[in-house]
Amino acid sequence: MFLGPPQSWKKPPLRADHEALAASDIPIYVHAPYLINVASPNNRIRIPSRKILTDTVARAEEIRAAGVIVHAGHAEDGIPRGFVRWRKVFEEIQTEVPILIENTAGGSNAMGRYADVLGELFGHLQDFDVGFCFDTCHAHAAGEDLRDVVERLLEDVGHIELVHANSSRDAPGTGADRHENFDAGKMEVADILHMVKAADAPATICETPWPGIAADMETIRAAL
Repeated sequence: MFLGPPQSWKKPPLRADHEALAASDIPIYVHAPYLINVASPNNRIRIPSRKILTDTVARAEEIRAAGVIVHAGHAEDGIPRGFVRWRKVFEEIQTEVPILIENTAGGSNAMGRYADVLGELFGHLQDFDVGFCFDTCHAHAAGEDLRDVVERLLEDVGHIELVHANSSRDAPGTGADRHENFDAGKMEVADILHMVKAADAPATICETPWPGIAADMETIRAAL
């Protein structure tokens, strides 16, 4: 869930139901705003990105969230510089809520599109407790080989804390991040289920359209 508008730089407001959310038996994962790009060379993007991530984490603490998911972003001046900027984030932030970096669908100089780059990123962050969120649609859109992408990520990154199990409206390798229900998407359902099983993550979330999400969840439950 989002705690505020996903396209806003403002700190998420305190939710009226924050006490109920904090007491919930259902693990709650918070998605940080889409605008965030902490790897950007542009100060007007990078600095506000770090601030809104910090603000989002603070709100997530109030509802005892299981984690905060943030996109890996991209560095227009080169991926190696992005590694340095990501380290800066974890050198400064203080939180008890795990931060999970998510693989992304497309973009040039992307920090999270390909498994090998993600492996390098997490290598630069090995001094910190950083989680990883794997999105099946994003891997498809990135053009990764879905038959072994999870296995390669586990070898390169070392761990997967959360899976976003989604199909895609688009063909593989397009870089388009448009989620779809399993029975209507361009991905083989068997590939999605293989990735969920291979990840063996503590939690799996569907981010597919309503009302078909109910059938998607049942498909995963039956497969597991």
